[in-house]
Amino acid sequence: MNETAKRARAAIDLAAVRSNVRALRDRAPRAELMAVVKSDGYGHGAVRCARAAREAGAGWLGTALPEEAFALRAAGDTGRLLCWLWTPGGPWRRAIEQDIEVAVSGLWALREVTAAARECGRPARVQLKIDTGLGRNGCAPADWPELTAAARAAEAEGTLTVTGVWSHFACADEPGHPSIAAQLAVFQEALRTAERAGLHPEVRHIANTPALLTLPEAHFDLVRTGIGIYGISPSPEVGTSQDFGLRPAMTLEASLASVKRVPGGHGVSYGHHYTTPGETSLALVPLGYADGIPRHASGTGPVLVAGKWRTVAGRIAMDQFVVDLGGDSAEPGDPAVLFGPGDRGEPTAEDWARVAGTIGYEIVTRIGSRVPRVYVDSGIRSEAEGDSALTGGTA
Repeated sequence: MNETAKRARAAIDLAAVRSNVRALRDRAPRAELMAVVKSDGYGHGAVRCARAAREAGAGWLGTALPEEAFALRAAGDTGRLLCWLWTPGGPWRRAIEQDIEVAVSGLWALREVTAAARECGRPARVQLKIDTGLGRNGCAPADWPELTAAARAAEAEGTLTVTGVWSHFACADEPGHPSIAAQLAVFQEALRTAERAGLHPEVRHIANTPALLTLPEAHFDLVRTGIGIYGISPSPEVGTSQDFGLRPAMTLEASLASVKRVPGGHGVSYGHHYTTPGETSLALVPLGYADGIPRHASGTGPVLVAGKWRTVAGRIAMDQFVVDLGGDSAEPGDPAVLFGPGDRGEPTAEDWARVAGTIGYEIVTRIGSRVPRVYVDSGIRSEAEGDSALTGGTA
């Protein structure tokens, strides 16, 4: 392990990623599965997790940004790949040349992608997105007939192929929410409109992880799963990771930088929001909000140190925070486990999300580049520094 990794590391269990993909595929047996690896695989490492997901049967990968899709191609991935967050002037031609399927949500994007297809003399592979009620990206229903007609005209011209029609749920993580049925109805009508325009997409998809887990009627031809492949439940309302046979893939740990005895009444960290109730030992964990540890968890974040759950004592600083060991002892270099699968007594990312008032997605995604990812697979550990260990083979 290198010198940096002695301070802190995020161990990523690739066997867990593969197991999660298989478990999710079993819940949608009639649909293909897309593994979403945006934001560097939700902080887990996009290329390594993409490769593991492919090995477990994911027929598709999904990214938000074009740059994320290009990185997968550069790493050797050649499978079906959809990229959906585009802005005017985006690198359409490069995406077409690399056989990346692009999402189109409006006429401006359709015009740009068809112009790029003409320039490179190769048809674009396009998926049309309809806003069924989320209110973010996607074509407004009122504009959908015009977009589908224009797409069909471009298809007839030979500048593109419409491979998919899709949308995204707003409240699938709240089972029974009335918007779910309303969005499904809008989506069904959008599919009929596309068919009347003469479009025959290969895949229709609207299901994200919570819809995959709880709404089989929303599976259609393809399900998109992001947080689920990393073993984290999309929300407590849907159920726990264990309920669905998912195992969290990331374990975040650090080596204690200091352990010292202090008297009672000793202030701890900025603002002295914590004062020791009596003589005790304070242990210093060398991770902070610069590493992605949420400052909102000051005074509440759980950590496993010296065999027991501890709570962050005082404020989380940029590079470090303190835990009060009470009457227990520890040594510099001993491990502090912030979160992991939870089956060895450690907290989970969902425990951190609860005390920080956020979601598990944010906890794992925000772990920064100062924390090396160390990949674990069947008991074999392989370290990845920067991109050097991430670009070989096929994803």
